[in-house]
Amino acid sequence: MRRLASTRILATLGPASSSIEKVRALAQAGADVFRLNFSHGSHEDHAARYETVRAVEAELGRPLGILADLQGPKLRISTFAGDKVTLTPGQPFRLDLDVKTPGDATRVGMAHPEIFEAIEPGQDLLLDDGKVRLRIEACGKDFADTRVITGGPLSNRKGVNVPHAVLNLAALTEKDRRDLDFALTLGVDWVALSFVQRADDMAEARKLVQGRAGVLAKLEKPSAIQCLDEIIEMSDALMVARGDLGVEMPPEDVPALQRRIVRACRRAGKPVVVATQMLESMITAPTPTRAEASDVATAVYDGADAVMLSAETASGDWPIEAVSIMNRIILRVESDELYRKLMNADPISHDSSSSDAISAAASQVAESINAAAIVTFTSSGLTALRVAHERPATPILALTQVQATARRLSLVWGMHPVLCRDCTNFEEMVQIACDMARLKGFADPMDKIVVTAGVPFGTPGATNILRVARVEE
Repeated sequence: MRRLASTRILATLGPASSSIEKVRALAQAGADVFRLNFSHGSHEDHAARYETVRAVEAELGRPLGILADLQGPKLRISTFAGDKVTLTPGQPFRLDLDVKTPGDATRVGMAHPEIFEAIEPGQDLLLDDGKVRLRIEACGKDFADTRVITGGPLSNRKGVNVPHAVLNLAALTEKDRRDLDFALTLGVDWVALSFVQRADDMAEARKLVQGRAGVLAKLEKPSAIQCLDEIIEMSDALMVARGDLGVEMPPEDVPALQRRIVRACRRAGKPVVVATQMLESMITAPTPTRAEASDVATAVYDGADAVMLSAETASGDWPIEAVSIMNRIILRVESDELYRKLMNADPISHDSSSSDAISAAASQVAESINAAAIVTFTSSGLTALRVAHERPATPILALTQVQATARRLSLVWGMHPVLCRDCTNFEEMVQIACDMARLKGFADPMDKIVVTAGVPFGTPGATNILRVARVEE
């Protein structure tokens, strides 16, 4: 089943979308990658959803990616005696390490000594996704005396955000380690690491993953932006997670930051996903707001590899419709002549290697001869990634004999991964490229295609051949 859009759709699975009928409908509507959110659900739930996606993949004959999203070190307050209090602007409020004593309107426990070590007087603490704001007046190793700036109701175990502070927290909690081991045993294609603060966080995850999946960094902390280039270098992909990022930063800063991250990833040739509240109203409504449609379109115009749906497909009332309208927005943007101008306007850097030179030439040649497709042979996915880096106007057909590579490439812009048999010589490779381009609906007889590959075959990233071929009758 050929996808017409180049920008990919990542759909979160949950109670509203776990049946094989729903997963099939989501894939047919345009979903390319399915997200398992380990902040919710049991291992049994995720295993069942994993098997459902694989069953749909086999039925449709199109590689589908699966991403395991780890919860990360979510910071929370403890509980209140009456489960809930109301804080008034101007009143004092104390946070301390005593989580055994229930809180009240004057104090509450918080079992995170790392926060008390990192904060200073004058800084703000944000509770319940920023609905409550506290300003620190005095603090020590086990307490923080604050003044309520923005008040309101506050209930048990609400989240805590600490803007502009790097916390001495491990990127992977014990729960994350258990979930990661389970997800890798299942065979997921991507692992997303939450609340990344520094490049070292990614290094730890990579050691544990050991190449069994792609490692994606979720950018949710302002501190991560200070070492953005280092995090990009240590990651296989990135996600602009605008939920917590929008809590810790002023709302007016997020759009520019989103564009900066997307462009930095594009220049580095790393896939980038834009996520959170993209079609939020479709959790309960059958159509999005026009502002939400524009939000999705902005991410596409910026050149993001994928856009993500969270609660819209996991627990919303209209999961299929949400994917369908997102796909229609993508197609409309990509058919706009301004879109192609924007893709060509942002210069990208190239390594001084034959692989980069061949990939850049493939895009230019394909456009010059009006080729039906660029067909790239890849074992590790590196050759295909280099071609996608160019954002060519010509469809990209990535042929591989490695199933894990095909599934991982389903997250990448413009990529149409296809499993095919291995080839032993160059002429056989060209024949397979022509056959697959025609079989998958990319080319008709007598159409031209551009073929890239590396010789000797099977050498990761060794792209050194470019060939123009004509599809035979």
